[in-house]
Amino acid sequence: MTSTAFISHRDCYLHDMGSYHPESPARLSAISDHLIAQGLEAYFVHHEAPLATLEQLARVHPAAHLEHLKRKSPQLGIVHLDPDTAMCPHTWQAALRSAGAGIEAVDLVMRGEVENAFCAVRPPGHHAERENAMGFCFFNNIAVAAAHALAAHGLERVAIVDFDVHHGNGTEDAFRNDPRVLMTSIFQHPFFPYCGADSHADNMLNVPLPAGADSEQFRAVVSEQWLPRLRQFRPQMVLISAGFDAHGEDEMGNMRLTEKDFAWVTDEVRRIAKETAQGRIVSMLEGGYSLSSLARSVAAHLRALADL
Repeated sequence: MTSTAFISHRDCYLHDMGSYHPESPARLSAISDHLIAQGLEAYFVHHEAPLATLEQLARVHPAAHLEHLKRKSPQLGIVHLDPDTAMCPHTWQAALRSAGAGIEAVDLVMRGEVENAFCAVRPPGHHAERENAMGFCFFNNIAVAAAHALAAHGLERVAIVDFDVHHGNGTEDAFRNDPRVLMTSIFQHPFFPYCGADSHADNMLNVPLPAGADSEQFRAVVSEQWLPRLRQFRPQMVLISAGFDAHGEDEMGNMRLTEKDFAWVTDEVRRIAKETAQGRIVSMLEGGYSLSSLARSVAAHLRALADL
């Protein structure tokens, strides 16, 4: 068994973009309820997410973006930044917790207190560009965590693995052509946010997959493209944008993965991390909107992280 931190915060439940929005507080409740029902809660080291500081966020997002979001934060009701992305009075605090969870996870892993960590947080982050909130995302949580690993802990090579059904355009925007960061991703294409397939940056291994892509296609990409590139890069830490909306039961996308695929890819990433990064992994929740498949997939991911 591996020591695995589980990081979350009650503030992440308070962010609410409306009763019919798929990115809802029920996502975290479904995960928590399933872990309890499966008897998994006791296997993890539980931590509360701190608030990210503006200084930590500024490694990725310019001050003008942070000030804009702070100004938009409502005292009452819901304010839409775009048709998909909205703020309620609790969103700013929840977004600070979500980014702070990744920072806490990096610190715990780098101090050797745990081997890896999973951040059960919302709002998600991988669509948030340097200067633009979008796609349910406000701050790019995984990018903030990676930037913290580089700046605060002096790492020279960090890999980001993204298996969300949507391309992590914000993460690419943060690190395009940064040789310290390798991003490997799959995503349905053509599909929101309608980019990523034509990236020419040397440090971006983006592999678009068609609607209907299944386990065999996904595993072939990981085995034949991701893993050789990751081994060549020799990361000192691996961060995972853990989106589970490529599951076949998730109506947000049109891919056909199962929870077994998420467990398998987690095992493969752990193998790389053990080879080159002392096992250091920080995983952060991104998408996943069918509550049942989300909960089962997170549990499978956590079992693999913790070697249960």
